[in-house]
Amino acid sequence: MQLLEKLHFNEKGLIPSVIVDIMDGKVLTLCYMNKEAVTKTIETSKVHVFRRSQNRLMIKGESSGHIQVVKRVFFDCEGNSLIFMVEQQVAACHAGYKTCFYREYFPKTDSIQIVENKIFDPDKVYNK
Repeated sequence: MQLLEKLHFNEKGLIPSVIVDIMDGKVLTLCYMNKEAVTKTIETSKVHVFRRSQNRLMIKGESSGHIQVVKRVFFDCEGNSLIFMVEQQVAACHAGYKTCFYREYFPKTDSIQIVENKIFDPDKVYNK
């Protein structure tokens, strides 16, 4: 695959990948991929990630069914990061929000505020 030849993975064999909603341009999440995750993502057109906490490959939405269908792929000038423009099914964040970036920090008041609406109830989706 020509893309893999252009990428530079870090010392742990990973590359940071930004997942962006193609419909509204919102950053949905930042994940890490190894070569296998990049390959499976390209082959299936569904985002696969390397879960560092579990030391394993998984498809995004494995537990929830909220997959991300790849529409466009970009990589930076040095080949050390990726952007995937996706069609998001339901929501990207396991906490129930469309984006994992649902909190905003306000330096002047040193406060944090939730600035997105919940899309789904994680307790129902993940059977907690």
